Amino acid sequence: MGTLLWIIAAILVIAGIVTLVRGQMLWGIVLIVLGLLVGPGGVSIFT
Repeated sequence: MGTLLWIIAAILVIAGIVTLVRGQMLWGIVLIVLGLLVGPGGVSIFT
């Protein structure tokens, strides 16, 4: 389960960075924050 959360978190953060580069600030920030919340390394919404 931990590996799956890392993969999902990484995808969300990368998508957020790509979205920021494309100029959509709000969606980029939302995706990065979601990635940090889902990731098991820091704060996780599943534990």
